[in-house]
Amino acid sequence: MPKTLRYTLISLREMAASFGPFALLTIALLGAAYWWLNPNPPKRVVLATGPEQSAYAEFGKRYAEALARYGITVELLSSEGSSANLELLRTGRADLGFVQGGTADIGYDEEDTITSLGSLFVEPLWLFYREDSAKRLRKSPVVNNLAEFSGWRVNVGTAGSGVPRLFATLLDVNRLDAKQMTLTELEQTPATVAFLGGEIDALVFASAPESLMVQMLLQTPGVRLLDFAQSEAYSRRFGYLTPVVMPQGVVDLARNIPARDVRLVASTTSLLAHSDTHPAILQLFAQTATSLHGGSGWFSKAREYPSLEHSEVPISPEATRAIQSGAPFLQRYLPFWLANLIERMWLAMGLILALALPLSRIVPPLYTFRIRKRIFRWYAELRDVEQRFEAGTDPAADLVEQLDAMESKVEKVVVPLSYTDELYALRNNIHLVRKKLLRKV
Repeated sequence: MPKTLRYTLISLREMAASFGPFALLTIALLGAAYWWLNPNPPKRVVLATGPEQSAYAEFGKRYAEALARYGITVELLSSEGSSANLELLRTGRADLGFVQGGTADIGYDEEDTITSLGSLFVEPLWLFYREDSAKRLRKSPVVNNLAEFSGWRVNVGTAGSGVPRLFATLLDVNRLDAKQMTLTELEQTPATVAFLGGEIDALVFASAPESLMVQMLLQTPGVRLLDFAQSEAYSRRFGYLTPVVMPQGVVDLARNIPARDVRLVASTTSLLAHSDTHPAILQLFAQTATSLHGGSGWFSKAREYPSLEHSEVPISPEATRAIQSGAPFLQRYLPFWLANLIERMWLAMGLILALALPLSRIVPPLYTFRIRKRIFRWYAELRDVEQRFEAGTDPAADLVEQLDAMESKVEKVVVPLSYTDELYALRNNIHLVRKKLLRKV
């Protein structure tokens, strides 16, 4: 092996031996921080949506498509609605879910287990009724308020949707006993079929206007939508309700549907998540919500939603950052997985580097010590020979032979070129001791 290569390998070996413990310590600390912080999100999450063909179901599909670009599979879990979604979150069967304000009981004790990603959109309470039923029961094709629905057959949706609870509250403030009506709790699709078939007179549900069912019923001949003339009063009585107006012609300008402004009461729908859901998942959903719900709609202006207002549970910090500041700086230039890793590990990496840098100052002296140790270990034997000579315990000839053997071994010692002066100093000292011994031989 060429001497230059041999010197280089020795230098590298000693450097690795000197730096290795600190490198292993740094790697171990980074591994522990990675395990503790768990920066990478899971590849699968469960989103509780709502009934088939509902706005919740449609939005769920859009979220699934958006997160698929980041390698996240969103499993859509159909449910009866808001109350069912909240129960799925409570039991841990879903990671996230759409929940409408005021349609589900959220207790103060749940603030530590459920968090909000903000209000996504306004969701009116739609009360469709048949004109022929109004003529038969009210002698007029138009119904003006809830109090006029006495004696009607009304479907209020399944208990899991939360609408029966909300509708019961509205009936109560109108002094209308539910026993004066025939209330059913069919799911939305069979209820709509029964409604169009004349088996029930009115249909109540809460949904965003994007719902295919809403779009269809608004354009069905013989079907009317109740105009909540007292919508402002409802909002004053119930903080979770908001008065909204569906403008004339917004459904179909050419056919002028609706023919006049329709006043409605609405609540905001929030995207809630279990507090154990990975922060990166919350961040992605909040960013997706900004793009999906940030446009203008029938009841909102552009960039009005998602909103941090009207939340019944604490807002997630990830949602606050996403809604107020948009995508983090690193995500604009790096792949999501790398940007997320740096974002969630930077503090830990900074602390580890702050600890490792002072310790690394020990490496150069340690490297020097390991190299010089290859030389200095012979000085102990050389001193022993000299001390035995001075004490007269061994014949000088035997000590000279020992020096010759030691010198032959020292000649085989290899050190980096920068340390050869110390190697030659050792060989010179051996020679000096030999001269001293030879004077007595």
